[in-house]
Amino acid sequence: MGLRRGKTKTILESSIDSALLAVEIYNKPRTVFRVENYITLMVMAWTRLFHAHFNNTIGDKYYYKSGKKYKLVDGERKAWELNESIRKYGQLTESEEKNLRLFIALRNKIEHRHIEKETLDTLIFGECQALLYNFENTLVKLFGEDYAINENLAFSLQFSRFITKEQRQAQKNMLSSEVQDLVAYINKYRSELSEDVFNSQEYSIKLIAIPKVASASRNDLSVEFIKWESFNPEEQAEVQKVTAIVKDKIIRVEAVNAGRYKPSSVVKLVKENGMADFSINHHTALWQKFGVRPTNNADDPFDTNTKFCYYDQAHNDYLYTNNWVSFIIQLFELDKMRLEDLKTSNNINVTLSVSDFE
Repeated sequence: MGLRRGKTKTILESSIDSALLAVEIYNKPRTVFRVENYITLMVMAWTRLFHAHFNNTIGDKYYYKSGKKYKLVDGERKAWELNESIRKYGQLTESEEKNLRLFIALRNKIEHRHIEKETLDTLIFGECQALLYNFENTLVKLFGEDYAINENLAFSLQFSRFITKEQRQAQKNMLSSEVQDLVAYINKYRSELSEDVFNSQEYSIKLIAIPKVASASRNDLSVEFIKWESFNPEEQAEVQKVTAIVKDKIIRVEAVNAGRYKPSSVVKLVKENGMADFSINHHTALWQKFGVRPTNNADDPFDTNTKFCYYDQAHNDYLYTNNWVSFIIQLFELDKMRLEDLKTSNNINVTLSVSDFE
């Protein structure tokens, strides 16, 4: 579907430009803030893709309203953000949506962080690749093959030397606490996916690089993509044998709540350490003051300080860590805070910095 010059085409071209720039930045190994920029630009590309679709189908109506009036930001109508656009579109598969929502959450988490680390690059490579593939598939679905962008992309070159187990462990040990929080968040997010979604190519592209040592023709491509669905069951079984040899085994532990506590258990532990008057109300005031978790019905319930708290999706509540219990205890043991400071009248809406009290 060729679009005439107009608002829809302008938004769509901006979406495609954002995606191409994201890939260009990601494929430059010495680029500063490589992963951060890729995620930010791809979220922008997806948002503009949906806006182009809405403009093309329902017109200039993809904005938030309060009653009959549009919500304004700096005098401009506030357009639907990506979360809302996904909901309004309503045609993504579960795997596509889970992939996209992961990056929305990561975009929010990395806004004020520097995460340029090889370990994190490797950790989310499959999701990054799926995010791009899903974008192009949706682009073509909405606007036709004329707007396919795969012909503009090339495979990035890879170094072949393997990183030793000891080197990789040393890199992990050097990760900042902020990056460790992100890694913990990603692993937690994956652990709550169904097996079908986790194994889907729409959620994460799993690739195995095997040198192509022979070819029937010297004109053949050096790189070929073969769809998994094109293999018969016997061929799929053979590939699975290969993957068992060349890939690290990922063990997904289901006991994700070990060592985590409900609020009542936190209160009990704090009381056992000398704070007999500590209550649930005091605990609520503390997590609010230190921004440990979002409020109920927040847009992103996973947006927690994972050093202290995790969202338990299965039970739609929050669990707290040993670090949180220790933090509370030392607050009072070292007289950094008093119970009187936790009264609701004491400006409870002001968020305090954890680092100022550690």
